[in-house]
Amino acid sequence: MIGSRRILPILPAAALLLSGLLGCKPAPLTEAERKAVASLSLSALPPLPADPSNRYADLPAAAAFGATLFFDQRLSRDGNVSCGTCHVADRHFQDDRPLGVGISTTSRRTMPLADAARSPFLFWDGRRDSFWAQALGPLEDAREHGGNRAAYAHFVKANFAGDYENVFGPLPDLSAVPANASPLGSETDKAAWAGMSETQQDAVNRVFADVGKAIAAFERTIVHEKTRFDRFADALAVSQEPTGDAALSDEEFYGLRLFVGKANCVECHNGPRFTDDHFHNTGIPPADGLPEDLGREAAVPQLLADPFNCLGHFSDAAPEACGELRFMVKSGPELRRAYKTPSLRGVADRPPYMHAGQIPTLEAVIDHYVRAPASPGGKSEVVPLKISERERAALIAFLKTLSN
Repeated sequence: MIGSRRILPILPAAALLLSGLLGCKPAPLTEAERKAVASLSLSALPPLPADPSNRYADLPAAAAFGATLFFDQRLSRDGNVSCGTCHVADRHFQDDRPLGVGISTTSRRTMPLADAARSPFLFWDGRRDSFWAQALGPLEDAREHGGNRAAYAHFVKANFAGDYENVFGPLPDLSAVPANASPLGSETDKAAWAGMSETQQDAVNRVFADVGKAIAAFERTIVHEKTRFDRFADALAVSQEPTGDAALSDEEFYGLRLFVGKANCVECHNGPRFTDDHFHNTGIPPADGLPEDLGREAAVPQLLADPFNCLGHFSDAAPEACGELRFMVKSGPELRRAYKTPSLRGVADRPPYMHAGQIPTLEAVIDHYVRAPASPGGKSEVVPLKISERERAALIAFLKTLSN
């Protein structure tokens, strides 16, 4: 029989394995790992920058008015849908559905709103470039709120004239404006819009844009709260041993190392919001029963044509402040079926996943990246992720620390 005194000097790797099995503490993070962890903490998040396209963005009165509008179901054709219908406050301001449901079912998953004001482009495909422009699209989408901008202008004047004028100044004369009119929507609405004078159209568009700016001012107040991961990262930052609710289990700690290391999740899910705010084709399959979805490729023309974008007439920004819009990638094969990297904060609490809820669980998400299937359109950026079952479980354990 060979004694342990002969084994350990000859087989140091076996000794390390044995010590791990006996419950020894994991090796401390390397300096590179510590920097990566620090970069992911909410403590590293800089102050929210101003929105030059919305000069009312940080006015408390605008945010208060916007909150009222955000939760008012009368801002819909049937009186049953508000922004809060899909962006549910106790569900990270999204919902639990594969596809958003307003007046009818949409073709995309509802995105959470916390700290999304920091993103240069909104929606899964980035078809809007500001929170206030983002707020306007659903109001006229037949599947969401189903209204029209002339009706919204009349509604504001009839119900919130004082709130509006306290922020934006006097309301325009809408007495000759049809009850329902819009350059979008039904043929009747479009015909009514075409029959209006340019002055009337401008007045309606101004009130409509201001509605979006007020809602955006409220949405800018929705921010992420610190989780156990942040408490862990903050303790490390001051060279303290994380304890109590700042400590991670060995499995969670292992998952963190994988996240910033071998699995390289941090390549796209980086920064304190765990997103690079870019658009990627990751080979996600289409959702059954939905029309073809080209992602960013189809969104760019919509964004450039949007009269409410940063360079538009209703923006408060000077052209030089619209760099994201002016210099964004406007064409190329990499845009086909590319979707925004979602934030992973709160991710364990909000299945299903991907832009149309195609993947039901976190386990299935990781399986997708392990398999790395070819994209149904364009070219996927993903290469097969080679990790073990234990490593998959550790990654999921770590992701759960972003929710509590």
